[in-house]
Amino acid sequence: GDVKDVLLLDVTPLSLGIETLGGIMTKMIDRNTTIPTKKSQVYSTAEDNQQAVTIRVFQGEREMAQDNKMLGQFDLVGIPAARRGVPQIEVTFDIDANGIVNVSAKDKGTGKEQQIRIQASGGLSDGDIDQMVKDAEKFAEEDKKRREAAEAKNNADSLVHATEQQIAEHGDKIDAGLKSEVEAAIAATKTAIEGGDPAEITAKSQALTEVAMKMGQAIYEKEQASAASPEAAPAGGDDDVVDAEFSEVDENNKG
Repeated sequence: GDVKDVLLLDVTPLSLGIETLGGIMTKMIDRNTTIPTKKSQVYSTAEDNQQAVTIRVFQGEREMAQDNKMLGQFDLVGIPAARRGVPQIEVTFDIDANGIVNVSAKDKGTGKEQQIRIQASGGLSDGDIDQMVKDAEKFAEEDKKRREAAEAKNNADSLVHATEQQIAEHGDKIDAGLKSEVEAAIAATKTAIEGGDPAEITAKSQALTEVAMKMGQAIYEKEQASAASPEAAPAGGDDDVVDAEFSEVDENNKG
């Protein structure tokens, strides 16, 4: 029979992923995954009215993209203007039996798609691969801190954006004292983000979360009261809850 019928399980020598907000390496295919393999994940925009995203493909085990090997990049353009976190960009990594990686990005709203083909080994020798794995172990603690700092900043930024949006839409439904309290907490969180200390960012974010919840409660009670009074107009079916997550939209989305 044909020798090819013998099962030779090839695996990916290093993890493959893309750079997400804050320079984080978001892994799509883990190291030692048997090929062929395919994985999809939905991402979104980081800015309001962002009409293009750059997909930068990296290989390696480090937490931050810049410490890994960049294999290639491409742009997906023509994304309709929308609030950040609204567009859904599905990124798919598809590796065939020969180790050729096809990375595609598709805007689920328009169906526009762009892709790139790369060799999975990335031209690395076995020695290079071993060194990259060793480096990841050596810098694991330091890398973890850098990633946590970037994530704290991303989460705080998201929270500020969502809270500002809530004030813009419902500011007239809360009393001036509470509004000032929320605005002060937003300003303090922005200052912490600028400062870059993860502990300070987390502390100010938690304080902002608490006052934002108080504001949410006040808005809800005001709307309940309006709906209960007979001369009030019928409540509009306007859902103002916006998820401003802007890196990974759906953790469980498997291709």
